[in-house]
Amino acid sequence: MAPEGGRARLYHVRLPMRTPFDHPAARRRSSDSLVLRLSADGTDGIGECAPRSYVTGETTASVRTALGQVDLGALSGLLTGRPPEETLGLLHRDGFARTFGVDGGNNLLCLLETAVLDWLGRRTGTGARALLPGTSPGPATLPVSQVLDLSLDAEEFLAGRGPFHFVKIKASDDIERDARTVRTIRDKLGDGVPIMVDANMSWTPADCVGHARRLGEAGADWVEEPLPRKSWQALRRLRREGGVRIMLDESVCTARDARAAVESGACDAFNIRVSKNGGPLPAARLVARARQHGLGFQFGVQVAEVGPLINAGRALAFGHPEALTVEAGQSDRFFPEMIVAPPPAVDRHTNTLSPAGGTGWGMDLAPYAERWAVADL
Repeated sequence: MAPEGGRARLYHVRLPMRTPFDHPAARRRSSDSLVLRLSADGTDGIGECAPRSYVTGETTASVRTALGQVDLGALSGLLTGRPPEETLGLLHRDGFARTFGVDGGNNLLCLLETAVLDWLGRRTGTGARALLPGTSPGPATLPVSQVLDLSLDAEEFLAGRGPFHFVKIKASDDIERDARTVRTIRDKLGDGVPIMVDANMSWTPADCVGHARRLGEAGADWVEEPLPRKSWQALRRLRREGGVRIMLDESVCTARDARAAVESGACDAFNIRVSKNGGPLPAARLVARARQHGLGFQFGVQVAEVGPLINAGRALAFGHPEALTVEAGQSDRFFPEMIVAPPPAVDRHTNTLSPAGGTGWGMDLAPYAERWAVADL
């Protein structure tokens, strides 16, 4: 059923989190996502973005303002005016902005692209994996990483979050504390599990080499986004002298960022996140760029994603199973009640994922979502 009063309904979803999540760049106690239900020719598509000002400069307020400038009638006309298979082919070839004549920030484009892709999947009876480029068929399951944030201590994490396939530690403001955390986890898990410390841009060029060496001595393999965004030359020096591999996240939001990172020799891998990178199709293009230049990549998440972003990221992961790791999020731990059905799941006995079923992103909005509705467009 189309939303009453418009072609689309917008939801600003601020679900209280049962478990908080802290890292150097932010403290999160609730979700902060925009969800769009786009209706065209009797079919709905559900999209999501999770803007973070410290990542792309966008906020939910700025995306809502930008969305108000989009001609959704024209977009719906383009969506229904050609066969859906042709539209999907154009999206893969030309991208969302060019195909639909919409420009804007990464989160606005992600919100619209995920809604359109879901609509195309439902319209054609196509599942999430088949909507995106990548290897096919993929594996039956994928292992996921476990993230230790600043609200949890290492012993509690080790006791309750296994089995462990890849560990990411959110850095504190004390390098010796972080080194002790790394050593505690390395001693417990042995050498077979990669460990990465995510500094979330909190180090400086003056201290970064010493910090990286200290963490490497303690047993860390990777450091993620250690310096202020796009510190290309300092990152190159850190990569050369720090003794650990460098993954970039906030520094690589666009194709131009990725090109600069590669040309600067600033990293060994990209952290690819659907919302940050402008949607699942631009994210897939970053995978291709990483492969082209011999870099690794992981599929990360915005903390507290609530619906389509989760399954869009998982579809990418199943299409590219050679990723270093898949984060997959903690929506099952964060939210007692989800706005989508079926809720995305992680098998916590094995810490693995299975592909989403159904068509599109494989989920519908639950009645609970309506309390978060903010506009009919």
